[in-house]
Amino acid sequence: MLKTELLEIIANGENSGVEFKRDDIRPEQLAKEIVALANFQGGRVILGVEDDGAIAGIQRDNLEEWVMNILRDKVHPLILPFYEEIKLDGGNTVAVITLPQGISKPYVVRDGGAEKIYIRVGSTSQLATREQQMRLFELGGMLHSELMPVPRTDMTCLDEARLQNYLHDFINDPEMPSTEEDWQKRLLGLGFLVEAGGRVYCSIAGLVLFGKNPRSYLKQSGLRVFAFASEDKTYDARLDIILDAPLVGRWDFSAAGKKLLDGGIIERFIEQASPFLCQEMPELDGGFKRRKEWFYPMEAIREVVVNALAHRDWTRSVDIEIGIYANRFEVISPGALQNSMTIEKMIAGQRSPRNTIIMEVLRDYGYVDFRGMGVRTKIIPLMKQHNHAEPIFELTEDYLKTTLPAKLQEL
Repeated sequence: MLKTELLEIIANGENSGVEFKRDDIRPEQLAKEIVALANFQGGRVILGVEDDGAIAGIQRDNLEEWVMNILRDKVHPLILPFYEEIKLDGGNTVAVITLPQGISKPYVVRDGGAEKIYIRVGSTSQLATREQQMRLFELGGMLHSELMPVPRTDMTCLDEARLQNYLHDFINDPEMPSTEEDWQKRLLGLGFLVEAGGRVYCSIAGLVLFGKNPRSYLKQSGLRVFAFASEDKTYDARLDIILDAPLVGRWDFSAAGKKLLDGGIIERFIEQASPFLCQEMPELDGGFKRRKEWFYPMEAIREVVVNALAHRDWTRSVDIEIGIYANRFEVISPGALQNSMTIEKMIAGQRSPRNTIIMEVLRDYGYVDFRGMGVRTKIIPLMKQHNHAEPIFELTEDYLKTTLPAKLQEL
């Protein structure tokens, strides 16, 4: 790091990614700051700088060895930072510990036989709450929230007709359940039911895939859909609905082919949203019907919505929001990308499913393909071809927002 860059960082003060400390800090305190940054998005601990930005310089001999020993003894799992010492004008030297975003969350401080999880909140490091710990475990792939039990539910909350359709027609189960006991055993094995405290509940995966009214028991299920004539939210929405339905449709298989009998939430969304995603042209087609001009490639719309439903973070009690505006189509899916996944990796085609059971069932139905590369193989090329624009992805700690710019209308 250049001296000018370091001085600029110090001048800007502490923030969510920068922490100042003297080098006489207690080992467990340094471990706390390191863990909090690793559990967030990485950052820097600068030793030899006071909280107010005054440069005191480092005094401890063999400081690098001392830091590495703290990492080895008090931080778990092990994380390897980049350590450097920079001599400034005036003779003072400061040490910079640069930490990447952790890929094995949650990181903990081991001290006195206890393990503590810290996160970064603004410019401070604080003990993680229960909900924050759950999200860290989920991000690290150690907690599969889709297998959590949903209170007040049981097997009767699932749509038996859809389950029959799935087992018989989509996965060709050679031995269909015939009794209630058989059904319970089979659904427990598939992860659609779970046992907890001596009772059997619907799992989140089972309820959102096959539930009769999922939102009655899990308020963050379903879709919140808005449509506006303007480029921003206004009071006079053209559409403002909440869709509550299982993810999958119910289909009939016959010699004539596959026919939808009862749409799932994806089909119901397309039905409700289509009038706001196209316009009728004045000329008639060969069948004397008004031709429709679509503002977006519908396969890209479908893929964005399916991705939001398949990959959302179920530990967050907020809706998936879909906004249709005059100049864009926007989907906000709760939760950050899992673990070390980034927007760049997602665009490149790297796969890291958060909810594996939900993804596998959606693959069985054909809602997602077996490659799991819809962003790279569908959304991006279809938008380039149809709209001459690329999708915009915005990632925060709380959500992933996907924006499809509308097709420019010819004058």
